[in-house]
Amino acid sequence: QLEYYKEYRVKLEEVAGKSKAAAILTGAMYLLGTGNADFLQSYYINSSFQKRYARGEFSSLLTRRFANFVKDLHGLGARRIGVTSLPPLGCFPAPINLYGHGSAACVPRINADARAFNQQLNATANKLSRELPGLTLVVFDIYNPLMELFNSPSKHGFVEARKGCCQTGTSRASVLCKRSLVGVCSNADKYVFWDGVHPSQAANLVIAQSVMLQGIALLP
Repeated sequence: QLEYYKEYRVKLEEVAGKSKAAAILTGAMYLLGTGNADFLQSYYINSSFQKRYARGEFSSLLTRRFANFVKDLHGLGARRIGVTSLPPLGCFPAPINLYGHGSAACVPRINADARAFNQQLNATANKLSRELPGLTLVVFDIYNPLMELFNSPSKHGFVEARKGCCQTGTSRASVLCKRSLVGVCSNADKYVFWDGVHPSQAANLVIAQSVMLQGIALLP
């Protein structure tokens, strides 16, 4: 992703000139996400990762990589950066299906991992904000808004928070919609989740509205 950004920077300089391009990049707002796929689609399903890293160690590895990415981005001109926290991954349909032992409740240990990661992410963000000149770095808390949707879906106009709108199957790798399965719901806006790991558009709108005030510091 950083390489794509560098390519964009070169193209922008060709169009706008170096001085104006630098001003555009410095004034832009950058939004990052980290950790979701690393845990759900790598760590939890890859025994070699689990043997090599304890869960806390894996979180530390991810936050170190995040810090290095932010430093590189800052070095290329970024000054206003937002990053989303981990959501309550244990409440996503795929982990419930795979690790819930038949229960429809959230998987406690996976949510505990997400909270522990978020603590490390916040600490890392605070450290970077102190160390990098001119940097404004905001961590958007999406854990609590999504937990609220899971616990009280009807309060926000949803009817289903345990299952995705489309069928994904039952294997460990089945987290996205499967073409071979018929059963996409007709009312996606009433579902908190689209598939096993992605919130629906309607849920994302609620989450975005709930974190909007957290991003005030990123405005010029």
